[in-house]
Amino acid sequence: MPERLEELKTLAIGYGMRVVGVIALLFVAWLVAGWMRRMVTKSLGKARVDETLSKFLGNLVRYLVIVMAVLSCLSAFGVETTSFAAVLGAAGLAVGLALQGSLANFASGVMLLVFRPFGVGQVITAAGHTGKVDEVELFTTRLITPDNRILILPNAAVFGGPIENITAQAQRRVDVTIGVAYSASIPKTRALLEGVVASSEPKLTDPAPQVYLANLGASSVEWAVRVWAKTDDYWTLRERLVEKAKEELDAAGIGIPYPQMDIHLDEPVVKALEARKNIAA
Repeated sequence: MPERLEELKTLAIGYGMRVVGVIALLFVAWLVAGWMRRMVTKSLGKARVDETLSKFLGNLVRYLVIVMAVLSCLSAFGVETTSFAAVLGAAGLAVGLALQGSLANFASGVMLLVFRPFGVGQVITAAGHTGKVDEVELFTTRLITPDNRILILPNAAVFGGPIENITAQAQRRVDVTIGVAYSASIPKTRALLEGVVASSEPKLTDPAPQVYLANLGASSVEWAVRVWAKTDDYWTLRERLVEKAKEELDAAGIGIPYPQMDIHLDEPVVKALEARKNIAA
């Protein structure tokens, strides 16, 4: 009996020491995990990484430290962690396959936050939609359309295709194509369009505006007018160019022809139609 009590005493002391060690390890791991989360978040913040991504990576590091501490504690009690890790790996694989679409959106969200092809407040065209960027999250990007609708796009669709950042640059070029009648004088039309450019505001003079003969179309002579403007003034200048061009061309008597087509009939066809007409008469 005394030997049995001695064995129980030794076992209790051994497990008690292990329990105290595990509690101490978990406490230290908890403190270290919090400290590492703050350090990662702070370092990424100094590196001007997006706040959402910084917090996410900080929390990820924190949980990794805690998980490693828990596995160490299990090993201290003789629990086989190899099989436990295998179960976690299999479960992770199953979850990954089930959530591959979400994981793709997450990965794309991280890439958008890291490379920053656009920012909040900029107007972009992505995944076939145009709007002002309202928010970039880890899984979705939120756009506000020009008519004030809200579009929530999956990040995989945004990052996986062409992205046009419309307002990234301070200046934009306004391109207007104007078709005039073939009977119009080329020097006269050029001078008229140059006058339209000179009287249209708000425009930039550097780079210099351009008026040039672009193409001989099917029903009109096509002129191209290129004028630079501040990005915020793009639509205002474009409307004024079109308006003034129409007014000046009308005042000068230069026509803006509609699309037209000339049909030529072979002589045998004409004779057959005339014969048919005579028979009908």
